[in-house]
Amino acid sequence: MKRMSLFSIFVVLALLAGACSPAATPTPAPTTAPAAPVQPTTASAATAYPAAQETPAAAAPTAYPAATSAPAATQPPAAPAVVATIPADKLVQKTKLTFCTDFPYPPQEFFDDNGNPQGMDVEIANEIAKRVGLQAQFVNTVFDSIIAAVSGGKCDVIISAMNITPDRNIKVSMIPYFRAGQSMVVLKGNPKGIKTPLDLCGQSVAAESGTTEAFYLSGTDVYAGKGLPAECTKAGKQAVILVTTQKDSDALQQLQAGKVAAYFADSPVAGYYTEQHPEFEIAGDVIEAIEEGINMPCGQKDCTKAPLTEVGSAVQAALKSMMDDGTYQKILDKWGLGTGAIKPK
Repeated sequence: MKRMSLFSIFVVLALLAGACSPAATPTPAPTTAPAAPVQPTTASAATAYPAAQETPAAAAPTAYPAATSAPAATQPPAAPAVVATIPADKLVQKTKLTFCTDFPYPPQEFFDDNGNPQGMDVEIANEIAKRVGLQAQFVNTVFDSIIAAVSGGKCDVIISAMNITPDRNIKVSMIPYFRAGQSMVVLKGNPKGIKTPLDLCGQSVAAESGTTEAFYLSGTDVYAGKGLPAECTKAGKQAVILVTTQKDSDALQQLQAGKVAAYFADSPVAGYYTEQHPEFEIAGDVIEAIEEGINMPCGQKDCTKAPLTEVGSAVQAALKSMMDDGTYQKILDKWGLGTGAIKPK
């Protein structure tokens, strides 16, 4: 009886085990684990990640080409090739080509509202520097002492709307790069009735010291024994009264304040000021166009026929390459000075 009971018990246990075994089948972790993928779903921040990944992945290829093509629309397609080099020991500062420039003299050189150099001369200088593998740097220098500055090692080169004259060419080598005349600026309405240089005789006229305009008005330097004083004398008129200032902008202020009858300057500058300031106007025609030069020391007492130094030769090569590929003309046209362009020499 006991054996039968034990046997029965074993049979029952076996049946129970068999019954339990199928019931366990639905419960294995793997079956409820499909809920585990719910974690990525609950992290449906995971939905955001794919979006975040898709944005860079999909947008990056789209955005990068756009970024690359955007500058191409506003900048030159490629950096200019280096056409010449200058030994580092020939420079005031290694890796830089330093220019002495008399600011302001717009539109050739002036500072913008943030104090950055701007203008035709500035752009030409920057382009020259690139083409000799250097970076342009500007040193604001009073015009009357600018040749002394470059000769004394304050800079490598002068670019500052400097007219080429025999006296200056003795002191420095001069590479022609632009041609400009001279103009008389008066108050709107031309109250003094100035139409020709002879109308300046007996009048007070302002000009920047050391300029060709000041030489013409005073009959000195390249105009020694001639210029306006000689013309006034010949016409039986009183001599012009010259008022010189250290800065060109100060000469203009003399006119603005009514202290002089006229302001005398290069025609591009005169034209720029009359466009910017409606209280001024140009009087008469442009007078005597003269070439302007980019200048540097020659290492000799007389630079008139002296060969260019390594600095001068490199600058000349860079300027010629700009003229040849059209960059030079584009810069002049941008500043409304295209008619002052000269041909490569």
